[in-house]
Amino acid sequence: MKNTIIGAIAGDLIGSIYEFHNIRTVDFPSFDEKCDFTDDSVLTIALADCILHHKDFGKNIWEYAKKYPNRGYGGGFMQWIIRGDLKPYGSFGNGSAMRVSPVGFAYNDIDPVLCVARQSAEVTTIIQKELKELKQLRLPFFYARTGKSKAFIKEYISTAFGYDLNNTVENLRKTNQFDETCQGSVPQAVIVFLESTDFENAIRLAILIGGDSDTIACMTGGIAAAFYREISEEIIRFVSNKLPTEFNDLIKEFDEKFS
Repeated sequence: MKNTIIGAIAGDLIGSIYEFHNIRTVDFPSFDEKCDFTDDSVLTIALADCILHHKDFGKNIWEYAKKYPNRGYGGGFMQWIIRGDLKPYGSFGNGSAMRVSPVGFAYNDIDPVLCVARQSAEVTTIIQKELKELKQLRLPFFYARTGKSKAFIKEYISTAFGYDLNNTVENLRKTNQFDETCQGSVPQAVIVFLESTDFENAIRLAILIGGDSDTIACMTGGIAAAFYREISEEIIRFVSNKLPTEFNDLIKEFDEKFS
C-alpha cells in the first residue's frame, strides 16, 4: 500500500476503543486487539469506491452502510438508511468530514476537490455551516498532499474561514468534550495535525485530546498521511488485518491510481 486513504482508516480503527472511553494520554498500547473499524472507515471506502468507479454517491454510501451495519452510525444517518429514499436529511454531524479523505488524494486541482467534496457531503447534509466546515477540512488534505508547509496551511485556513487555530493540544486535552458536529471536531483535527511530528504521533495526539476520538483520529490521520507520506509497516499490517478483503483490495486499487 502507498499510504493514501489508509491513513484515515488507521486513525478510525486505532481510535475506535476510545470514542466513549477517552484516555487523555499518548501512552496507550499501539495495537489493541479490541480495535475495529467503524462507520468512518466504511464510508471512507464507499466514497473511494465512488471516485474509482464513477458510482452515485448517495446510492453507494447507502449500500455500504446496509452491507456493514452496526458500525456506530449516527441516529439521523440510521433513519436515512432505513427510509432508503436517498434524500438529504439535513445532517449536522461530522459524517461528511470523516469520509472525505479520498477526495483530497484523487484530484490535483482545488476546484474539483471542493466540488466533489461538496457533492459527497450533500448526500446527507443541506446545512451551509457543515459544508463550510467540510471545506475547512478538505483544504488541509489538499495542501498537505501538494507539499505546502504547516505554516501555510494554518495561515490559509485561519484567513479564509476566520478560525482560530492557535489553540494547543495540551489545552484541548483539558477542555475538549465529545461533540459529533463538524464544528466541534474538524478544527480540533487540524490543530492536532499542525502540532504533530509524524503520522503515529498525529494519531496519538488525536486520541489524547479526547472527544469523538475515532472520528478526530480519522480526520487527523488522513491529513497526516497526506503530509508525512509515511506510515509504518507495522501500523499498515495491523490495520489491514482488521479490514474485510474488499476494503484492502479497494485501498490497493485507489493507491495504485492516485498515490
